Amino acid sequence: MKLLSVNLGSPRPVPYTDQPQGVTGIDKRPADGPVRVAAPGPKGVGGSGLAGDAVCELRHHGGDDQAVYAYAREDLDDWERELGRSLANGCFGENLTTDGLEVSGALIGERWRIGSQVVLEVTSGRIPCRTFQGHTGERGWVKRFTRKGATGAYLRVIEPGEIRAGDPIEIVHRPGHGVTAALEFRAVTTERELLPRLLAASEALHPESLAAARKYVSRQGG
Repeated sequence: MKLLSVNLGSPRPVPYTDQPQGVTGIDKRPADGPVRVAAPGPKGVGGSGLAGDAVCELRHHGGDDQAVYAYAREDLDDWERELGRSLANGCFGENLTTDGLEVSGALIGERWRIGSQVVLEVTSGRIPCRTFQGHTGERGWVKRFTRKGATGAYLRVIEPGEIRAGDPIEIVHRPGHGVTAALEFRAVTTERELLPRLLAASEALHPESLAAARKYVSRQGG
């Protein structure tokens, strides 16, 4: 398992975002050298966990529990076959493009060591938005991405440091609850009846998903 690329984005104006200034950092490109990774601060204040990477819409993106977004090269390859066009590393707005790692199938609370310094922890899957659809240029992309469920994974920073393309990735902790990023994604989007299962992941979950699961269970009287 290894890191194929570390991808960074710069703000640029586009017609397809709801961001107040009309800019987005979703178009991410591989960095040439090492990149510093650290917890950026709470959502709404902190942006990306990667130095030099822009998160423009702080209402919905960035912050400690969405500090880093990872996507598997294998899933990009699958989308290439389905869409009939090439997809470069970073084109889904991911910070990390990985090789040999099951990202959407990673467990909530699973921890990865990347290189010799950085440790990241999986918190949730990625919910597609209007900006993502506009960036891909694919009609019905939000529904299509949701239906496929190859969601990738958001991560929080447990141990900061530097990473670079080619770094090995090691899974250093794997919980036993069975709640994957893909399952969390389905629960908060199309299969709300799965929400109670998320509680097994407890505080490792993205706080918004944990709150949704608790609210659902409370309303069901369970």
